Amino acid sequence: MTIPQLSPEKRREALEKAQMMRKERAAVREKLKAGEMTIQEALESTSEVISKMRVSYLLESLPQIGKITAAKIMEEIGISANRRVQGLGERQKKALLERVK
Repeated sequence: MTIPQLSPEKRREALEKAQMMRKERAAVREKLKAGEMTIQEALESTSEVISKMRVSYLLESLPQIGKITAAKIMEEIGISANRRVQGLGERQKKALLERVK
């Protein structure tokens, strides 16, 4: 598969969008870590930024949960390591909320 050639204008727009998404993702992580946002609010959000985050990345943003704990929680529930928030089913979301609370 070949990479499409972008005009300098399109390339700049894509880079700006990527940078904006990274900043918004960092802000969401900070809110989760500070307790200003709950995991339930994040899972119920319709935000494109949150829906495209990996579940492991979201879990690691919570206080007292690191990479190992996040991986263990996901394995117990049956969530793939590279699953994104938008790809979670209702049962997985419910199990995740029960496990993290």
